[in-house]
This record gives sequence, C-alpha cells and structure tokens, in this order.
Amino acid sequence: MSAPAPGATAEALNEAAVTRWIETLGLGARAPLSFERIGDGRSNLIFGVTDADGRRWVLRRPPLGRLLPSAHDVAREHRIMAALQPTPVPTPAVLGLCRDSAVSDVPLLLLEFVDGIVLDREEVAQAAAESWRARAGSALVDALVAVHAVDLEAVGLVELASHGPYAERQLRRWRAQWERSATREAPQVEQLAERLHAAIPAQHEVTLVHGDVHLRNAILDPAGGAVMALLDWELCTLGDPLADVGTLLAYWPQAGDSPRVPRGVSTLPGFARREQLLDAYATASGRDVSAVPFWHALALWKVAVILEGVARRALQDPRNPSGEGTVQVVDDLLERARQVADAAGI
Repeated sequence: MSAPAPGATAEALNEAAVTRWIETLGLGARAPLSFERIGDGRSNLIFGVTDADGRRWVLRRPPLGRLLPSAHDVAREHRIMAALQPTPVPTPAVLGLCRDSAVSDVPLLLLEFVDGIVLDREEVAQAAAESWRARAGSALVDALVAVHAVDLEAVGLVELASHGPYAERQLRRWRAQWERSATREAPQVEQLAERLHAAIPAQHEVTLVHGDVHLRNAILDPAGGAVMALLDWELCTLGDPLADVGTLLAYWPQAGDSPRVPRGVSTLPGFARREQLLDAYATASGRDVSAVPFWHALALWKVAVILEGVARRALQDPRNPSGEGTVQVVDDLLERARQVADAAGI
C-alpha cells in the first residue's frame, strides 16, 4: 500500500465511533483499533486501520471542508465496487458503508487491505527491477481491458450514468467544476475547452469507464507485476472506453518530455513508453485507437481542473493537504494539453 501520510486523524475521524461501527461488521476486529493516514490525501482521505491482532483494513472518506456537488461520493464508489466483485476487474473486497451521522458527518467506506506495491514514490519504483517496471504498464492495460469488458446489465450498472455522448458530458462537467474551483484567471482553460469541443470524435460504444487509471491508483503484485487491485473509483461512469486510455497516457510522463511536464516514476528506465501502452491496448481490446490523441488532450485538461480544486480546498480549509506548488502543476498540464492538441490537429 501507499506510504503513511503525516498528520493526526482526529479532525477527520471519530476513532471511538468508527471502531464501534467496524466491530458491528462481523469481521472479527478486536479493539483497540489504530488509524493512520496513508497516501497524499488530495482527494478522498484514506486511512489504514489495524486491530489489536494486527489485522488490517482500509477506510475512505471525503476530504475535509466544503465539497463541490457530486464530488468525492464514497457511497457511489461502494455501489460500483460492490457490483464489480464477481467480475475479473481487480478491486478490493467491499466490507462496509457507514451513513450513520452518529459515527461520521460524511459517509465512510471500509475495504479489504491488499498487500502489494503502489508506485506512488520514486524510491519505490527505483527498488524494482527494470523487467518488473516493464510489466507494470501492460498490467494496467490488461486491467483497463477488463473494466471495458464488464457486462453492465449483468452487474446492475447499466443505469449508473447517462449513455449520451461522453465527451460533451465531460467538457460540460469540468467546465462547471473550473468555474466553482478556480483560484485565479486562466483563459487557456476555456480556450482549450473550445478547441476540444470542436474536435469531438464519434462515439461508437458505451462501456464502464474508470476515469482515473494511473500507477498510483493500482496495487501491483510484487512478484509478477499484475494489478491486484484498481483503486479510487470516484470518477467511474459510463462512456467511451478510449477516455480511459487517454487518462492513462496523461498520467504517464516519459523520458524526453518537456521539462514543463510534471515528472513521474514512469520516466525511469524500464517503464513502457506511451506509444507502447497504446499499441498494447489496441491489440488486447481490438479497438480502433485513432481518436486517443483527443482523449489524451482532454484528460490533461481535466486533471488540471481537478488539481485546481485541490488548490482551492487547501486555501479554504487548512486541514486539507497544502496546495503549495499545485497552481504551477496546473499550468504545466494545460501547456501539455495544448501541445498534444496541436500535434493532433485539434
């Protein structure tokens, strides 16, 4: 799992009340339970839970402070992940959802602890062999193919979201989110949105879309590198499967990228290059991937909007992680989106 994050849990959890709730779930949890923040906590907050016998679970809750409409809905995540339990999609087991205001002022989601590797820090990736790093990219592609193959009718998710044109929905949603979360004037956001809207490709199918697939949202097998669990289903919806491929590429910097692009572990030797990921997806899924550059540019733009919201939450509520440096990353992502759009003729 991810490394522990600094900071106490007192403001985010009523530990005594949460302990009592977990004890009612029939998991055999034995008090006292300890709670430790894990991950960087920029969206939903994640806690490792350990009982007196050393058994472990993972708890998710929305971030602190005022939330934007429809954002950080862990109850919706519960619905999606519970539906996916019988499918080949790698997800942690869903153990409980708490909506009791006597326990928490926001919903809480309890999940199985999956003991594997999360590539959320460069030192973790540095410790892995180059051959293992090479398998990480293909493992994420395999997981995406499984997500896109889910029978929506069979798992009860056919009405999860609109079946209408996905690109239009995404542009409309994230434009509105920018208006609510912007911390400054940034005309390039609307300029890019207009360019993307004018270049929307035809949508040929509707599948489950994870919405946020990248290395930090996957737990990998230490031995073979396979995806043991896909995490963070907050942005999951129904739409064009190529959107997920664009998102994977947006979160996959590689050696030789402009220095304005935020660095990530995928720049280390051994990790696949973006064109290799795209070829692997095309082969495994059998889909035409010619429209992926549009989705790549859209994903970079969307991630920039999301990170602007991180900066806003940090300004509005100091209990949330610092947004220091986030505005520069937002600008870098918008510049990268412009470059990808230019190269695609958008």
